[in-house]
Amino acid sequence: MRTKDILRENLLLILGLGAIALIRPIMKITGVMDLIGQSFGSILMTLFISLTWLIIVLIRKVSAPVTILIGAGVCYAFFAILLSGILSPVLDGKLQGPLTNPLTIASVFATNAIWGFIIGGIAKTLSRKS
Repeated sequence: MRTKDILRENLLLILGLGAIALIRPIMKITGVMDLIGQSFGSILMTLFISLTWLIIVLIRKVSAPVTILIGAGVCYAFFAILLSGILSPVLDGKLQGPLTNPLTIASVFATNAIWGFIIGGIAKTLSRKS
C-alpha cells in the first residue's frame, strides 16, 4: 500500500495521536509542568505520550505503524506550532515560539517526525514478535 493511501485511511487515528501529544504543551501553559519540574515533567510526559502511542498502534494492529506515527509526530508539530501562534499573543502580548523563526519551524517538524519514526520502529518490532 502506498504511503498516501495509508495516511488517508488512517487520518483520524493520526490526528488523534497528534492531539494526544498536546497534553505536554497544555501542561506547560497551565503551569502543571512547573509543579513537577520542567525537565522531569517534560521527559515524563514524552515517555507517557510515547507509551500511549505505542499501545494504541499495537492494540489497533495497524499495518504501517512507522508511517502512522511519523504522521502523528508531524501532526503534533503542526498543532503545537498553531497553539503557540494563537496563545502566545494572548498570554504574553506578543508572538513567540516557532512562528517567529522559520528554522525553528523546520526543527519542530523534523524532531517530531523522528520521534514518530522511533516509536513506530519500536511498534513494528513488537508487532512482529506477537
